Amino acid sequence: MNKRYSILSLAAVVAVAGVLFVSMYSNTQVTGSAQTVSNPTVGAASIANTAKDVTSVGGLVFGFPGATAIPLDQVATEQANGRTVHYITLVAQSVDLPIMGGGTYHAMTFNGTVPGPTMRVTQGDVIDVTLIVPSTETTGHSLDMHASQISAVPNFGPVMPGKTNEYAYIAETPGAFKYHCEGVGVLGMDQHVLSGMYGMTIVDPLNGYHKLMVVKTMTQNGQVVLNRQFFDPAAYEFTLQYNQLYLNSDGSYNQQYMFLHNTTQTVVNGMALGYDPVILHPWKGKGGQYEAAPIIVPVGQHIRLFVLNQGNMPVFFHIVGGVLDRVTQANMVQAQGSQTWNIGGSQDAIIDTVFYEPGAYVAVNHDYAAIFSGAASVFLAQNATAANPSDAVPPDSAVSNTSIHQNTFVHCLCTNDHAKQLGMQ
Repeated sequence: MNKRYSILSLAAVVAVAGVLFVSMYSNTQVTGSAQTVSNPTVGAASIANTAKDVTSVGGLVFGFPGATAIPLDQVATEQANGRTVHYITLVAQSVDLPIMGGGTYHAMTFNGTVPGPTMRVTQGDVIDVTLIVPSTETTGHSLDMHASQISAVPNFGPVMPGKTNEYAYIAETPGAFKYHCEGVGVLGMDQHVLSGMYGMTIVDPLNGYHKLMVVKTMTQNGQVVLNRQFFDPAAYEFTLQYNQLYLNSDGSYNQQYMFLHNTTQTVVNGMALGYDPVILHPWKGKGGQYEAAPIIVPVGQHIRLFVLNQGNMPVFFHIVGGVLDRVTQANMVQAQGSQTWNIGGSQDAIIDTVFYEPGAYVAVNHDYAAIFSGAASVFLAQNATAANPSDAVPPDSAVSNTSIHQNTFVHCLCTNDHAKQLGMQ
């Protein structure tokens, strides 16, 4: 694909970051103790026995009246009653994937990509999800979906190699929710999540999103007056998922680094500086799914960002040269006209903004260590639309007047097989 980018002052912004990043990267690749996860004999029988023991002493009772969990044999009934059902299959897959600076790391993935596939549903839809753990995996996995409101046991229980687990629920609350692996009975959860087993479920409000109001000023009869501008709810939409890597020199996970917050790289949608075309990535100019590319947006249009903190550190979300016109969190508008928004671990923010002039705008985690270790994503505003990286563009919403459809090209921290599947869609 022929990609032409009007970089403008972008080179000056990111060149310094690139030099500092390379220096930081080389300094953090030191030897540490690798964290491995054993394969404990945890099965359905032991979980059931534990539940019985707790219940017998008047403790937790699993299966709460009014909970949104759905017995699998009732999914068809919910569909017949008017609910849309989404059947999702996630396959645990451990692979080696490239990292900025060269080399690879031992990634754990859903479906061969980091993050896992973005799911998009409407409030009130049913999600029927199946986790498959192939017999080739050396450890068990599990699946915790934060968009659900169901008992963790037994729904999120461990799935050992060669086994599967399926459960269903109603997505009742709008937002951008995390899903992730919990390891085996939460053993190794940090390693599995920080090695790539996470993703996003977007639950759109049943009645759609509201218009965006931006208050600016204008001159009228020789005076400065307020001017309220309204933008249609339909928006160009993007996802940004933040996380950290804590690695030994051989690409294995280092839990001690995690405890010390000694970050090897900060990643956005799985890649450090993956949306920065100026930095000299090891695969720059070679094409393929790993080559860095900016996110291109039209000037003067409504932009909706689904920002999710998947990681171990806070995200101080800021757009260099821009203002966060509206911040929605926990299904409520929290701020208008904010410069930076703090997003804690396992929290999201839906951020609406408009870029009024052509140029380069860099979305960062305004923690300087995070910026220089990879959390800088370039938005290039121009007077025309263009195809965008596939891993930054969510599926279109089923709610009318929500998503402005975008063309994409294959871009992801993923296996070649997954990239080929994307290319055939």
